[in-house]
Amino acid sequence: MIAELQTLVAIARFGTFAAAGDRIGLTQAAVSGQMKRLEERLGIKLFERTGRSATLNAAGLRTLERAKSIIAMFEHIADPVDEASGGELRVGAIASVQSALLARALGPFRLRFVNHHLRVVPGVSLHLLDLLDAGELDLAVLIEPPFGLPKNLIWRPLVREPYVLAVPEKLQGDDWRTLLREQPFIRYDRSSFGGRQVDRFLRSHSIVPRESVEVDDIAGIAALVGHGLGVALLPVVDGSPPPVAPIRMVPLSEPGFYREIGILQPQESTPAAICLAECLMATQQ
Repeated sequence: MIAELQTLVAIARFGTFAAAGDRIGLTQAAVSGQMKRLEERLGIKLFERTGRSATLNAAGLRTLERAKSIIAMFEHIADPVDEASGGELRVGAIASVQSALLARALGPFRLRFVNHHLRVVPGVSLHLLDLLDAGELDLAVLIEPPFGLPKNLIWRPLVREPYVLAVPEKLQGDDWRTLLREQPFIRYDRSSFGGRQVDRFLRSHSIVPRESVEVDDIAGIAALVGHGLGVALLPVVDGSPPPVAPIRMVPLSEPGFYREIGILQPQESTPAAICLAECLMATQQ
């Protein structure tokens, strides 16, 4: 299976079955046979085939990113883990994942890296992306950037969190458009990726809210709503609203309005970073 995954990566890198075969020492027929076996093993089609050409489809692109991580883990599988001296893993994480996704992943991570020191660096997604690109982080859990990523970084989606309208519990009405236009609005900070999503959503519906407060903290925004200071567009974090009261959630008639949380890491990651990424992925299975 590792050989097939390595061939898949080569095809993506060099563009065609023939070019990949030339680089890794296989005939085009052998490359084609490996990809057929890989598709049969996974139970999905990885390529859109037209005549003699084959292009990775959406499932193929997702598999490609996972294949890179699996290959990296395989290459380090025999590396000794010096549990006596340990090491440090620098992880960037937006506030809303620290007590949920990240916390659940740390238990399995500790089973292998017992004495590793984990340093969690908080921040908005854009700041964490900059730190990762500068080599100051080993891995980051953040909102999917709305632009292209540097080629040396791998994006792995974890979870989609739909947005809802949070309103004070005693506030009447379920028409989210009317509530947004008439009530004071507590805004998700526009310097964050999530805040930019909210801003684009409001603009797309020609809604000009009555600005009240702007905050970059999901729990903090929910608390302000609970104190009756306004309404807010919030993502449903970890499958449930923020644990504060008294607020209620008004669903939006926009099923495509969500934020995607994922893992961003260098293609050449450390064994500890690869392990934590796999532990994070396992929390969603």
